[in-house]
Amino acid sequence: MPGGRLTQQERQQIALGVADGLAYAEIARRLERPTSTITREVMRNGGPAAYRADLAHRTAERRAHRRRQAAPRAAQAPGAAHGRDPEAVREYEETFTTVLMQSGAPKMMSRVLACLCTSDGGSLTAAELVQRLQVSPASISKAISYLEGQGLVRRERDDRRRERYVVDDDVWYQSMIASARGTLQVAEVARQGVGVLGPGTPAAARLENIARFLDFVSESLTRAADQAREVLHTKPEAPSDSRSPGD
Repeated sequence: MPGGRLTQQERQQIALGVADGLAYAEIARRLERPTSTITREVMRNGGPAAYRADLAHRTAERRAHRRRQAAPRAAQAPGAAHGRDPEAVREYEETFTTVLMQSGAPKMMSRVLACLCTSDGGSLTAAELVQRLQVSPASISKAISYLEGQGLVRRERDDRRRERYVVDDDVWYQSMIASARGTLQVAEVARQGVGVLGPGTPAAARLENIARFLDFVSESLTRAADQAREVLHTKPEAPSDSRSPGD
């Protein structure tokens, strides 16, 4: 199976596949590449509507050039800790970023959130994010403001009075509850339309069904989040060696 970076020819085949409406999995099969590689490639280069092979290849070359220039600083990057393969960590962060983008988050906000989630401490300063992502402080500030508004990141001060951005366990629970509340608000507004448009009319019936559906979704989401909340605070069990000393 081919490995390494995508070639310009492969990117041209990706562009043709996207233009033909092929699924990423089918494009990946034809190129003998992981589906995640194709998904990441398309999403970080404008998405299916704007993907251009030549432009994507030039962008990749510039990105690789910047990484080579930053190699001395990256030698002590967190990705190299605990015996990890820094390149594998970087690829995983890009995959995580792509998935977040597909869920609707803007690119820079997705990059920052993925970076925070994959840091062992779950928190980084603005300077650390700038160094790890190789972007401007203004880009980090904008991304953090967005993530705070979504309830996904909070701020705290460390013992050196530096502001740190934190993504902790309960943030995901709070974000889920906020989503459920937003869904419930849409249901309430839809139900208000029933009285305005007149009970028994087609439009009112449609809004009533929307409200009932969203009520159910909101209640189910809240119930599931409450029941599963403890999972966020559970430490994974250490792998056990079942072999006896004499084996």
